[in-house]
Amino acid sequence: MRLEVIATCMDDALTSEANGADRLELITAITEGGLTPGIGLVQQVAKSVNIPAFVMVRPHSRSFCYSKYDILTMAAEIKQIAASGAAGIVLGALTPEGTIDERALETLLPLTEGLQVTFHRAFDELKDQIEGYRTLCKYPQITRVLTSAGPGPAPEAIPAMRKLVEESRGKTVSILAGSGLKPEGITSFIHQTGVTEVHFGSAVRYDKDALSPIDPAALRALAESIHSNG
Repeated sequence: MRLEVIATCMDDALTSEANGADRLELITAITEGGLTPGIGLVQQVAKSVNIPAFVMVRPHSRSFCYSKYDILTMAAEIKQIAASGAAGIVLGALTPEGTIDERALETLLPLTEGLQVTFHRAFDELKDQIEGYRTLCKYPQITRVLTSAGPGPAPEAIPAMRKLVEESRGKTVSILAGSGLKPEGITSFIHQTGVTEVHFGSAVRYDKDALSPIDPAALRALAESIHSNG
């Protein structure tokens, strides 16, 4: 089992590593679902923690449909992140018709230079997630999909999540379950869905508040619970 934790600053990154996180998702604008953090923070995190840091590449929160200028912005950010020492990036792009934007991927993925790539929760706006998953499997740079298996919280989509996990067996793109997960009930969720990676944000922060610091005790307890399932 792997535990990914959202980090929005150096304190988050250091606290996450010290209390059992296996990987970071580094973002800014957490209340908007995450946007690209400043390159200074990316560089500091990459050189200061030993666990992998995956950096959000998302230029705005208006939608997941991007103009040519948005794509140029994302391309410039990927180049800087690739040079920073970070382990991966987190991105996603959709067409207005609700399918994977393969033209965007074909422009951006060649720039990743060995970085792992997570396709983010734009995936949860797809009309057909299984078809979308199979599309993502065509791209060797993509190593996982962050998903709640639908438009709502992950705990409300257990059958759909299990179906995605079953689809992923033997393939190169793993399923990272996230959105709405809580420490309470996580063991049952893991057992019911078969996921091997989970993603936490607000649920490991003081008062479950997205803008509060990470609670070390809460994260440590969660990490111990999750890793005992591994």
